Amino acid sequence: MANLLIREMPQNERPRERLVEHGAEALRNAELIAILLRTGMKGLSAVHIAEQLLRKFVTLEALARAALDDIRQIKGIGRDKAIALKSAFTLAQRMAREITGEAPMLDTPDRVADYLREANRLLEVETFQAVLLNTRRRLIRMETLSQGTLDTILVHPREVFRAAIAANASALVIVHNHPSGDPTPSEADIKATRDLIRAGQLLKIDVLDHVILGRATADRPKDYVSLRELGYFYS
Repeated sequence: MANLLIREMPQNERPRERLVEHGAEALRNAELIAILLRTGMKGLSAVHIAEQLLRKFVTLEALARAALDDIRQIKGIGRDKAIALKSAFTLAQRMAREITGEAPMLDTPDRVADYLREANRLLEVETFQAVLLNTRRRLIRMETLSQGTLDTILVHPREVFRAAIAANASALVIVHNHPSGDPTPSEADIKATRDLIRAGQLLKIDVLDHVILGRATADRPKDYVSLRELGYFYS
């Protein structure tokens, strides 16, 4: 039955009807995702497309963290369907934070990139941001500090640490985007990072990392680099 279009399925096997009759918990993940997708495409039901999504990303967490462009690689998923999925997963994440009462933990470059990826994706100029963290490495808030011309940005340590002090942050992660798509750090990026590390040491505010966001390619599967992982931070 998996290859049947939903309208061709018996009434009692269609995801929406099953949800109404038995409740959402009775539905498989693929069926719940199919409801969000709403429609399939010629020869493929929404359930079948949802099953392809789950095969590609394996877990719901990985699917929730996927970029819009990665979701759209699945046949039958266009811009609107990808946006619907991203919106639903983001609402679920926010609800989980409301329930736990805790802000997201941003203690790895991967988590930082996940948190800021979509906000930076469409930026046409370099934008410098400070992710301000508490002692448990959970988010206090994110501050946008500077915007430059294409591939050119200026930021002064006083702007970074003024925001950190005002937020009573114990640590921060520096983040900026490369509109070119190549996240490789420039000499200016490296120098600015080292200046900020030294300033943070004086102020007793840990600069944990500098994450540069770009775009993934076939040769470069990660769409970001971590200057800490590249060895530019002191131990």
